[in-house]
Amino acid sequence: MKYEITGDNLQMVTLRLAPEESIYAEAGAMVNMSGNVEMTTNMKGGLFKGIRRMIGGESLFMTEFSPKGGEGFVSFAGNVPGKIVPLHLNGNDFIAQKDAFLCSEQGIDLDITFTKKIRSGFFGGEGFILQRLSGSGTAFLHCCGDVVEMTLKPGEVVRVETGLVVGFDTSVEYSIEVAGGVRTVFFGGEGLFLTTLKGPGRVILQSMDIAKLAASLVPYLPRQQTSGR
Repeated sequence: MKYEITGDNLQMVTLRLAPEESIYAEAGAMVNMSGNVEMTTNMKGGLFKGIRRMIGGESLFMTEFSPKGGEGFVSFAGNVPGKIVPLHLNGNDFIAQKDAFLCSEQGIDLDITFTKKIRSGFFGGEGFILQRLSGSGTAFLHCCGDVVEMTLKPGEVVRVETGLVVGFDTSVEYSIEVAGGVRTVFFGGEGLFLTTLKGPGRVILQSMDIAKLAASLVPYLPRQQTSGR
């Protein structure tokens, strides 16, 4: 499989598939494809796995794309302005926020995992349930806004605003901490909690939180006026 990521802040990834190759994606992510690519929808991994995916923010059914009679291509894009990040796995696991998964090769398994601490679930911005990607192959994650990738050394710590963590290797420790003292909490403008990531391992961050983006647009949305009698 060969791929090309095009665009700036509204990116699209185009996968070029050889005969007998196939990839799968979340429902509704496909943008275009060559005429010889066939789509099949199924509950990848069975009903139980499909239900677990639904809990993790994906759909019950996944769509599989395969070219027939030669090479083909298929393109995918996310549902918010942002970047697409290729994630290469070789038997290692990667933890991602809900809804980060876009598409992947068949060798990648998509499942869910749970935060280890109650406080992380309540205040981490990602909730109790995260996505776990494992296996061998290439997967593609969609991030909101721009992307920052870091490789933390053993013991190296980075603190991030909740909601801006796209994902991290399973070797990275993940926890939630209070953001400074009382004055910082109430007047610092950064929220009550920060996500703390401790190396070693790869970390992917995004510059925009979709929840905050949606909240910032609410004051500008037209309001329905009701006429009194």
